Amino acid sequence: MNIGRTPLRALKKLLVFLLVPSVCLGACGKNKALEHIEKSGTITVITRNNAHCYYRYRDQDLGFEYDLVKAFADFLGVELKLKVAESWNGWVPLLNNGGGDLVAASMTITPSRSERVDFSKGYLPVQQMVITHKKNRDIRDVDDLGGKTIYVRGGTSYEERLRELKRGGLNIQIKVKDDMPTEELIQAVAEGEIEVTIADSNVALLNRRYYPDIRIAFPIQKLQALGWAVKKGERALLDRINEFFGMIEKDGTFKATYNRYYADVERFDRHDIKKFQQRIDSRLPRYEKTIKKAAEQYGFDWRLIAALIYQESQFRPWARSFSGVRGLMQLTLPTAQDMGVKNRLDPNQSIMGGVRYLRRLYRLSDEAPEPDRLLMALAAYNVGKGHVQDARRLASEMQLDPNRWSSLEKTLPLLREPKYYKKSKFGYCRGTEPVGHVQQIMTYYDILKRQAIENEG
Repeated sequence: MNIGRTPLRALKKLLVFLLVPSVCLGACGKNKALEHIEKSGTITVITRNNAHCYYRYRDQDLGFEYDLVKAFADFLGVELKLKVAESWNGWVPLLNNGGGDLVAASMTITPSRSERVDFSKGYLPVQQMVITHKKNRDIRDVDDLGGKTIYVRGGTSYEERLRELKRGGLNIQIKVKDDMPTEELIQAVAEGEIEVTIADSNVALLNRRYYPDIRIAFPIQKLQALGWAVKKGERALLDRINEFFGMIEKDGTFKATYNRYYADVERFDRHDIKKFQQRIDSRLPRYEKTIKKAAEQYGFDWRLIAALIYQESQFRPWARSFSGVRGLMQLTLPTAQDMGVKNRLDPNQSIMGGVRYLRRLYRLSDEAPEPDRLLMALAAYNVGKGHVQDARRLASEMQLDPNRWSSLEKTLPLLREPKYYKKSKFGYCRGTEPVGHVQQIMTYYDILKRQAIENEG
């Protein structure tokens, strides 16, 4: 009996001896991405080329995901390299075949995807929304989708959810458009080419600026979250990603990045956006040459100047406010004289003088980073540099960063209250107005940039 048991015990020990190293080799072999990143000094991020992830504008890399991964590369102290996935379904194979270290492409964390990759903690809550035309009032809830054809991009969480609903008994036809950007499907809805599509809430809200004829109807899914993806087993890299997201959430970097691309998307005036889109076609061409000349001379993007002019005067050279400011760029008489403008109603003089004045205001905040410096200059253009300086001093007193526009969004409105403006150097200020002024300019600017990117494409 003892003779029979001895070989069995020995076999078990041998199996353990052989298995443990093999398990370690499998698990530990996977957990090499962070080590490779640190040794090579480079991180390769897989993303998509669209308005929400990564794009180029005026020879500059931009995009919500781009800004985040650039900050992550800086956090690790390595160089960032981007790899654009050719198709939406191609990012998992590309990642798992060694084509990159992580995927940052505004991906919803879903159970099916989590079987193939490991996700970070969610960094942005989203919800799948039904998108229809504004005139379509027949589709009010999920049951109203019965009998409808719904177009979605293939390989998305939208397709997954629609198939779940169909299996649950909802009579819908799902038309999958392979790798057709959701933005194009939203455009197709706006132009009446298709009746329904699905988009995450952040995508839907942003695109409503570009296509004001759409209606964001209702959700078809509970709240989900976007996450970054790494290969299965890359725990060390995942831990660093989660640490990074915790840090930027705490220090305000995430909020500032989000606001750069999605600020005030909830605020929406369909009539105003439609009017703006009409007037950039009918009125802007008259002044475009001078706008471009002034913008180049003083170092601004001409589309920003166009957005500022529209906010000031709706491209009306005879515009006059109750306070006496006049012309395309609504200059006060003292400012016009200071800028060498003899006739405020002359479009060329107004544009050149106004942009020259904006440049002067821009120079006052040279310690502020971009885009905060620009936003402060726009606020000063509206309310005066003195009130902006008061708001920055108040921010310092409140332990807020005076070089961040997010701080002034809090302190400028306080200058309406006696307890604050009585202590300020320049006194009372209708501080909500410059905040709204800047928000509106940046909305118009975003629309103009989007048109430029589409035209280049």
